[in-house]
Amino acid sequence: MDGYVTRLEYEEHNKRMEDEHKRINARLKDLEEESEANNKLLVSIEKMAINMENMQKEQTSQGKRLEILENRDGEMWRKVIGDIVKVIISIVVGFVFAKIGIV
Repeated sequence: MDGYVTRLEYEEHNKRMEDEHKRINARLKDLEEESEANNKLLVSIEKMAINMENMQKEQTSQGKRLEILENRDGEMWRKVIGDIVKVIISIVVGFVFAKIGIV
């Protein structure tokens, strides 16, 4: 009987192998679930990166528009001040000419 395995030994070995297969299958299932979760996370991160890039472009565009608006108000203010200065100079020159008799 040397080299033969008894039925009891065979069944015990078979049971241990089945238990090992169950553990391996459970670990594989866990790894597949983790891999799927990682893939979903990567897709989410990629979408977030694209959204952030779009937000940065929009923010840059808004910054340029804001700068134009701010400059326009400044230009209008400088024009108003310039017009006021011209009016004051005209009044002073008119007054001076009126005083010296050149009308």
